[in-house]
Amino acid sequence: MEPSHFISSKQLSLRELDHILHGHSKIALSNEAKQKIVKCRQYLDEKINSSSAPVYGINTGFGSLYNKHIPKNQLEQLQENLVMSHACGTGPEVPREIILLMLFLKVQSLAYGHSGVQVETVERLIDLFNQRVLPRVFEMGSLGASGDLAPLAHLSLPLIGMGEVHYLGKIYPSSEVLSLLGWERIHFKAKEGLALLNGTQFMSAYAVWSVLHAHRILKLVNIISALSLDAFDGRIEPFDERVHQIRPQTGQIKVAREITALLQGSEIISQAKQHVQDPYSFRCIPQVHGASDDAVQYVTSVILKEVNSVSDNPNIFPDEDKIISAGNFHGQPLALVLDFLAIALSELGNISERRTYQLISGSRDLPNYLVANPGINSGLMIPQYTAASLVSQNKQLCTPASVDSIVSSNGQEDHVSMGANAATKMYRIVNNLYSILAIELITATQALHFRRPLKSSPALEKFADTFRHKIPFIETDRLLHNDLVNAEKFLKSYPIEIASE
Repeated sequence: MEPSHFISSKQLSLRELDHILHGHSKIALSNEAKQKIVKCRQYLDEKINSSSAPVYGINTGFGSLYNKHIPKNQLEQLQENLVMSHACGTGPEVPREIILLMLFLKVQSLAYGHSGVQVETVERLIDLFNQRVLPRVFEMGSLGASGDLAPLAHLSLPLIGMGEVHYLGKIYPSSEVLSLLGWERIHFKAKEGLALLNGTQFMSAYAVWSVLHAHRILKLVNIISALSLDAFDGRIEPFDERVHQIRPQTGQIKVAREITALLQGSEIISQAKQHVQDPYSFRCIPQVHGASDDAVQYVTSVILKEVNSVSDNPNIFPDEDKIISAGNFHGQPLALVLDFLAIALSELGNISERRTYQLISGSRDLPNYLVANPGINSGLMIPQYTAASLVSQNKQLCTPASVDSIVSSNGQEDHVSMGANAATKMYRIVNNLYSILAIELITATQALHFRRPLKSSPALEKFADTFRHKIPFIETDRLLHNDLVNAEKFLKSYPIEIASE
């Protein structure tokens, strides 16, 4: 199969990242990227051969051992030792879709030609990606500051025939897969281990995954809330464009327009109302969803900058004859926006659960718990409990990681971002949010049944009908766990086009 994506200095878009993750892509280095990598490596080799001046991580120790000089004949062993010693992650395994992104993003960062790696090293990372040979990586171990050291060490072990990998549905020792595929192990040159381990690709991979889902969720939550509004016999006036033009928050205006368009042609929304106001969870959808939308757009802009960057250390500038030890591996930009994204997405779940509660509460001529014969049937009583539990956990997961810091490396690394912890809890928040929205969707489509013969808009009726083919109407009590699982699968697979940011 020919490569479908050539890695270059061209700026990656959100749509391209979505395709990389979900499009069964094969990747390759562009000629431009290959030339930059070769040029940088040749410069570094010449520098090492012509000078014995200390350069951090190239001919010195690491972290607080920066003042230990390493002889030239030990430079390659230094790099291999670095990878082995830093592969001390623990906790749950990182999901394979995140590892796939880690491989891609590490290749992208190295391809700019400021890291001093061999082309062979980058090509092997590409081989792992293309053959879906996915290293076993573990969640815990990164402080999100001196690069994602432990996770990236585990990602790099298969290059030297160590560690384990997922391949063809099984776990193998890396050495076995290398032999099976006829790949020689990589022999690191000076600086390479450090280039592989320094960097933000663990945080960035989670961040990319999270924003891709955030953009999907922004679309889905508007559809689901519009359906809930109609099923609740809500009012359309709070979505009038004149209201939002006098408070011109971008996301608020956008959401109000989307909800209005979704409800176009609804018999329910246009009927006369007995009530003059709706609860905030309905009336303030544009303000709440819109604020989260604005937050997602900002977070996306930061993350796109990050994945189009060089984040290892030291940085090599062949044209300027400079090797600079600095701090591009520090994850503060990602830590802050991941904490922000956590809050923004959690709020979408928070208001969703309130709409679910309103729909099952017996208001506005809807039966208690949305069953025709409550008492003998509990209906949708307990799914709301589940949603409340998930919302509460998300609130707890919103405690910011980025305000924390623990001194490491004997005081040399005295401020860390904790962005890796922000990243892994973000993953849980997104999955919890899909569950919360699945519960609202089950509830809204159930409530819509009790508005018959009136119909919602053509767009929402089509959406509800598609959903009903997966999760039928609840006549009497049944095992609802299966409904929740199927509803989540429906939302995660529902076709939503990711905009090209």
